[in-house]
Amino acid sequence: MQLSVVNGVFGGMTLEESLKFLTDNGVYQLELGVGGYPGTIHADAKKLIKDEGARKRLLDTFAKYNCTISALSVHGNCVHPNKEIAQSFEEDFRSACILAGQIGVKRIVTFSGCPGGDSKAQQPNWVTCAWPPEYLDILEYQWNEVLIPYWKKAVAFAKEQGVEKIALEMHPGFCVYNPETLFKLRNAVGDTIGANLDPSHLLWQGMDIIDVIYELGDAIYYFHAKDTEMNKRNVRKNGVLDSKHYGNLKERSWSFRTIGYGDGEWKKIISALKVVGYDDSVSIEHEDALMLPLEGLSKAIAYLKPLLIEGTAGEMWWA
Repeated sequence: MQLSVVNGVFGGMTLEESLKFLTDNGVYQLELGVGGYPGTIHADAKKLIKDEGARKRLLDTFAKYNCTISALSVHGNCVHPNKEIAQSFEEDFRSACILAGQIGVKRIVTFSGCPGGDSKAQQPNWVTCAWPPEYLDILEYQWNEVLIPYWKKAVAFAKEQGVEKIALEMHPGFCVYNPETLFKLRNAVGDTIGANLDPSHLLWQGMDIIDVIYELGDAIYYFHAKDTEMNKRNVRKNGVLDSKHYGNLKERSWSFRTIGYGDGEWKKIISALKVVGYDDSVSIEHEDALMLPLEGLSKAIAYLKPLLIEGTAGEMWWA
């Protein structure tokens, strides 16, 4: 296992400044956003795929600091019902796949996306219950007419570029938001699709992260280290579905926190990952409204570094 960091926390800093900060703190990987929601603060896939010199400068900067790219992130909604929006995300995704092949990165991180409720919709429609019955009709349309056909084509394109793993972040608001929906899509389109497991999005839904890890097993393709704190007083009053602004910590039912300040049991989480065979990047994503970016990131690095396990699961060195 080794630590990585989602590069969005370094907004306002150059790539070189970001890598220097990481290496000064003993971290030698970076998750590089190249389009979509993660933005292009350090790399723009659409530009890089057309500029060999720029690609060389990018890789030379990583080599200068003895760092590697843990994944290219291009989270988006390529099945957005607004065709212009969908096309923009699709261009970012395809460019990220091409760039991955050009620079030797085998893993893409993104979202499954969420279509509209029917072919005339202009906004996504995330279904959260099975009644009234038209909601089941929406799910039938979304999965069988949009999502599965899209990802069959997207997986084929990604594989042609050399991408081996597409790690879908299980995120409410998108069709893949838990292990069940992850496997539903994976079973339909193939095992190029796997999970980007981010506990912060699952904790507030009521999932046990250790059970999730064992359920997903070798379908875990990537891991985001981010925590969530439940405000049980507000949960008892209003439940866990919460659309209030993330900055309204006092009134929200839950809030994203940096590692060690939320409800995640991180020693158990890291151990469970090792047991199921995940021995790869643990990528810190800092989105804590109580802490400035570098403060929260520094605390997360200091907290997680001693918890990572280097040994091989199942070694009985004492026997």
